[in-house]
Amino acid sequence: MQQLALQRYGPHTADTVVRWRELIDQLKPLPDIEKLARVNTFFNQLVRWRQDIDIWQQHDYWATPLETMARREGDCEDFSIAKYMTLLLAGVEVDKMRITYVKAQVGPDSNANQAHMVLAYYDSGSADPLILDNMITELRPASRRPDLKPVFSFNSQGLWVGTAAAPASKDPAARLSRWRELLQRMAADGLD
Repeated sequence: MQQLALQRYGPHTADTVVRWRELIDQLKPLPDIEKLARVNTFFNQLVRWRQDIDIWQQHDYWATPLETMARREGDCEDFSIAKYMTLLLAGVEVDKMRITYVKAQVGPDSNANQAHMVLAYYDSGSADPLILDNMITELRPASRRPDLKPVFSFNSQGLWVGTAAAPASKDPAARLSRWRELLQRMAADGLD
């Protein structure tokens, strides 16, 4: 991936990929909670939030971790995807993580909601998940994030609706075309 980063984006991105790979290697022996905190911090410090239309000239584009590291900017989906893939590579079990589409309450008006995406980590199947977010950098349990209302969540193994314990589908790529396209682009980036 470092060679690919150098060819596509130049030495600055290749150096970032080296730092990212070093982070992954350092994380492997650590407990999950430490992995979560360090990955959340890494991407929240590296990447500046911007809308897809400004970065990609598209209304909704899901960037690969390499694309996000190259641009050093992304929207909430890009943060969540990069954190998810990094934690997978660092040894966090896939069934403990879900990329979660939420309605986020913005401002003092409780009726003002916007689409947002976060990464949820479940220590056990029925646990209150920890939320990795680019807007609030502190890891917090979902019970301390009343501003977020889950709509659906997914990972490589399933798609869940709302806060359901059982997946509605075991093939998220069949229902989420952007996820399917992203998986293909990540494979081309060497992340399969």
